Amino acid sequence: MNKILVICGPTASGKSDLALRIATETGGEIISADSMQLYKGLDIGTAKPSEDERRRVPHHLIDVFDFSKRVDVYVFLELAEQAIREIHSRGRLPVIAGGTGMYIRALLYGLDPLPGNRELRAELDRLYDHDEGFVRLKELMREKSPDDYERWHNHRRKLIRALEVHTLTGQSITTLQTLHRPQLRYDATVWNLVRDREELKQRIVLRTDLMLEAGWVEEARTAIARGLLEAPTAWQALGYSIIGEHLDGKIDYETMRQRIITATWQFARRQITWFKHQHPEAVVQPHPWDHLHF
Repeated sequence: MNKILVICGPTASGKSDLALRIATETGGEIISADSMQLYKGLDIGTAKPSEDERRRVPHHLIDVFDFSKRVDVYVFLELAEQAIREIHSRGRLPVIAGGTGMYIRALLYGLDPLPGNRELRAELDRLYDHDEGFVRLKELMREKSPDDYERWHNHRRKLIRALEVHTLTGQSITTLQTLHRPQLRYDATVWNLVRDREELKQRIVLRTDLMLEAGWVEEARTAIARGLLEAPTAWQALGYSIIGEHLDGKIDYETMRQRIITATWQFARRQITWFKHQHPEAVVQPHPWDHLHF
């Protein structure tokens, strides 16, 4: 089985820099596992690699789609598997780096074997995939499936999926997953990058400021004008809706900045929890990573 290296962890932990270093050392190629880097036009806000970095090392799954495209784990999986095959055919190492935990888990273990029904899902989306429906959905799932509610009460799409599975099986995803022990699909080395939490917070602050100084507000203005906030999945890109409030005059610059920092830290905490519990195969790598060689 051909080998792959996966570098995961929370935002601002240093995944991209480490992936670039390892790919340079080994002659590898990088596959992004960031759901928002797939979209064109979200460069600064998703911390895409620079043109110079892309010249130094081939990168895949970046700038693939326009905002109008609904991208989910199935789309990612097809693209990532194709990229892995092509990189292996060149005798090179695929280095998968990113923080979209569900995408990485699906790549390593395959899609969950849980049932689905297209017509039912369309109806659940109609009922619950909006702000008012999300409130009703949380009330419903708190009663029907409290363990799934506890896991995903802040994640509308995941909670809709949990209701779909519960409607079809009468059981929670949490319960069903305990009955299924997945096996790795690749000869994979997986590194989970961890940092001291206070250090990570400071890195988030610094990165936010650098992104704003680099023109993130103007990038958001252009993206919003092109329909970002009405897009089927790209609207979830972190920070852009907050910048939109600033552009609409609803909040001042400093409030915008602080809210982006807070939202990014909350996102990082969820990522930390995900990679801790969903990736038992991952080797925890505390910073510094100077000793790492692959």
